[in-house]
Amino acid sequence: MAIKTANNQSMTAITSLPSGVSVGSLVLLATETASSSATIDFTSNIDSTYKEYIFKCYNIHPATDDAAFSVNFRDGGSSYDATKTTTVFRAYQNESGSSTSLGYVTADDLAQSTGVQIIGKGQGNDNDQTCVAQIHLFDPSNTTFVKNFIVTSNTTESGDYFNNYYIAGYCNTTSAIDGAQFKMSSGNIDAGTIKMYGVV
Repeated sequence: MAIKTANNQSMTAITSLPSGVSVGSLVLLATETASSSATIDFTSNIDSTYKEYIFKCYNIHPATDDAAFSVNFRDGGSSYDATKTTTVFRAYQNESGSSTSLGYVTADDLAQSTGVQIIGKGQGNDNDQTCVAQIHLFDPSNTTFVKNFIVTSNTTESGDYFNNYYIAGYCNTTSAIDGAQFKMSSGNIDAGTIKMYGVV
C-alpha cells in the first residue's frame, strides 16, 4: 500500500492516498465568542456522537494583565470540577532572546485535583499578547475508562515572554464528561473565539 508521490519522492508531492487510509474530518458543533465574558461554557453536544472532541481557541485576550487562561470539565451535575491528573511542559523565550528555557512546570500540573488546568500563565493584556490553544478530549461519554485529554498552547506573558505549553492528562472518572468551561484566573475574557469540533 504505497503512497503515490512525484519522482522527487517529496511528501509535499503526494497525489493520492491508498483506499485503506482513513482521513478524518472535523464537524463544527459550536462557536463561542467572548466579549468581557466571565467564562466560556460548552454545555451541549459533548456526547457519544464522536470519539474525540477538539476545542480551538483563537486570540484569547484577558481584560486583566498577568492572568492565567484555564479549562475545566463537567462530569455530570452543574459544576466544572472533574478530578484531573496532568503533566505540563513549557518552552519559553523573551523578546530580546536573553532568556530561554524548556522544562517541566511543577506548579501548573495537577494530581487528583478538581481545580482548573492552566492553559497559559501570566498572560498579558496588551494587544500583541494573546493566547491560542487546541484541546483534544477523547471518548468523553465512555463510562468504563478515564477520559484522556491533551493541550497545546502559545501565549505571550505580560513580561514579553513567549510560551509554548504541552499538557497531557486525564479526568479520573468513569462518569461521562458532558461540559467544558474556559476562564481567566482574574478578570474577564476580554475577547477571543473558541470553536468546538467533533472528529469523524
